[in-house]
Amino acid sequence: MYAIVDIAGQQFKVEKDQKVYVHRLDAEAGNKVQFDRVLLIDDNGNINIGAPAISGAAVNATVLEHLKGEKVIVFKKKRRKGYKKKNGHRQYLTEIQINDIVSSGAKPVAKAEKAAPKAEAKKEEAPKAEVKKEAAPKAEAKKEAPKAEAKKEASKDLASMTVAELKEMAKDKGISGISSMKKADLIDALK
Repeated sequence: MYAIVDIAGQQFKVEKDQKVYVHRLDAEAGNKVQFDRVLLIDDNGNINIGAPAISGAAVNATVLEHLKGEKVIVFKKKRRKGYKKKNGHRQYLTEIQINDIVSSGAKPVAKAEKAAPKAEAKKEEAPKAEVKKEAAPKAEAKKEAPKAEAKKEASKDLASMTVAELKEMAKDKGISGISSMKKADLIDALK
C-alpha cells in the first residue's frame, strides 16, 4: 500500500515505515504529524484518486530530526568581464518516518451526487439565457440594417461625384493630404 501525499508544497510517494526528507516543518523532534492532503492511495491494486484530494484520507508520521541538506554550490561567471560569484546553500530539512496511511474507504461519489443537482439547475437556467441571446441579435440586425443601407447609399453618392467635388468635401471635413489622393482614397477617407 502506498500513497501520494502533498507535504510542505511537494508531492511524495510514501509507504508505511518509510523515511522521507521534506522541507522544514514546524514540529519538534519526536512529535507526530498528520498530512490530510492525500492525492492518491493504492491499496493492493485498488486505486483511489482524489479530486484533487481524497476526503477523509490521511498520512500519519513522526518527526525524527531537523537537519541541513548537502551543500549546493552556486557559481556564476561572465567570461572576459572579471565577474565571478560563488555561493553555497544548504536547505533546511526535516526527516520524518511514515507510521501509517489511513484510507477513508469512501470514494468521492458523494461529491459527484451533490454536484449533479447543481449541474441540472444550471442546465435549466441555460435555455432562458439562450432565448435572450437569440433575441438580441435580431434587434441588433434591425438597428444595423438602416445604418448599412445609409452607408451604401452614401457610397453610391460618393462614387457618382467628381474628384473635384470629393476634394471640396474632404476640405470641409478637415482631411489633410487630399491633393495627392486618388478618387478611391478620397471615398474611403470620407466614409
